[in-house]
Amino acid sequence: MEVTLTELALLTDGTIVRGKLDAVYGGMDALDLAGPSDVSFLGNPKYATVFATSKAGACIVEPGERGGPQDMALIEVANPTLAFSAVIAHFSKADAAFLPGIDPAAHIDSTATLDPSKVCIHAGAVIMAGAVIGDGTEIYPNVVIGAQARVGRSCIIYQNVSIRERCVLGDRVILQPGAVIGSDGYGYQFHQGRHQKIPQVGIVEIGDDVEVGANTCIDRARFGKTLIGEGTKIDNLVQIGHNVQIGKHCIVIALTGIAGSAKLGNYVTCAAQVGISGHFEVGDKAVLAARTGVTNNLAGSQTYLGHPAQPIKDELRIVAMQRRLPKIVEEIKELKRKIQELES
Repeated sequence: MEVTLTELALLTDGTIVRGKLDAVYGGMDALDLAGPSDVSFLGNPKYATVFATSKAGACIVEPGERGGPQDMALIEVANPTLAFSAVIAHFSKADAAFLPGIDPAAHIDSTATLDPSKVCIHAGAVIMAGAVIGDGTEIYPNVVIGAQARVGRSCIIYQNVSIRERCVLGDRVILQPGAVIGSDGYGYQFHQGRHQKIPQVGIVEIGDDVEVGANTCIDRARFGKTLIGEGTKIDNLVQIGHNVQIGKHCIVIALTGIAGSAKLGNYVTCAAQVGISGHFEVGDKAVLAARTGVTNNLAGSQTYLGHPAQPIKDELRIVAMQRRLPKIVEEIKELKRKIQELES
C-alpha cells in the first residue's frame, strides 16, 4: 500500500510545494507520532508547534503554509483534514477488505432475505424472521436484527447492536457498537396509583449515509415513525425519543437528549449535552451550543445558548452581567453606607 509523493498529491487533489516526487511513504500518523516514512497533516493552527518539530516524511497543509522541517515534503490542499481522510482510506484498504460469507455460528431465520455471496455475517449474529439484508452489508458478532426489519446496502452494523422489529435502515448506514434502534418509546400513563405502559407500535426509519454512535438509543414511535434524515451523524450516548423527526445532514453530539415528538430541521447542530423538550421545533441550520436547553420553538440560522435557549449574544451578555454581581453588590452596600452617613 505504499504511495509516492506524486501519487499522494493525486489522491488528495493537492499541489506539491516541497519534496521529491518519487519519495515513497508506507503509513500515516499524527504529527507527534509520525516517522520519516509516514504521512501526516496540519488541520489546526494550534498544532503549529508540533508541526515545527514533527518527524513526518510528508505533511498535508493549507494553502500558503511553508513551515515545518525543511526535509518534510508538503502538499497544499484546500482542506487538510478532509484530504487526510483519503490518505486514511488508502492505507486502511487491506484492513477493511469486505469478505462475503455467513459464519456457521450465526443464526439466520429461513424466512430472512439476503444473498450469502454478497453479505458478511459474523459469528453470533441473529437475523430473525422476515428480515431483509441488503448487498454489501457487514453484520458483526452478537448483532440482533428483529423480525421484518430492513437493512439497506453497504451498511456496517458493529458488535452488540440491536435493531428491533420492522425498523428500516437506508443504504451505507453505520451503527457503532451497542446502539439500540427501535427500543420502546418512554410512554406511561399514571392511573390508579400506578405507571401503566402505553404500547409503542411504530418504527424507526433511518435515511441513507447516517452514522449512529456507540450506546446511542433511538426509540420507536408510539404510532408512525421516528425519523433520522439522510446524512445525519449522531455521536455516542445520545437519546432520541419516540416520534422525533431529525432532518438531513444534522450533527447530534454526545449526551444530547431529544424528547418525544421534537422536530429538527436540516443542517441543525446539537453540541454536547443539549436537551430538547418534547413537541418543540428547531429550524434549519440552527446551532445549539453545549448544554443548551430547548423549551420553546427556535428559528433557524441562529446560534443559541443557555437554558432556556436564546440567541448566543443575549446569553453571553447575561453571563457577563452575572459575573459582575459580586462587585455590584459591594457597590450597593457602599452606596447604602454613604446614604446612611448623609442622613445622620
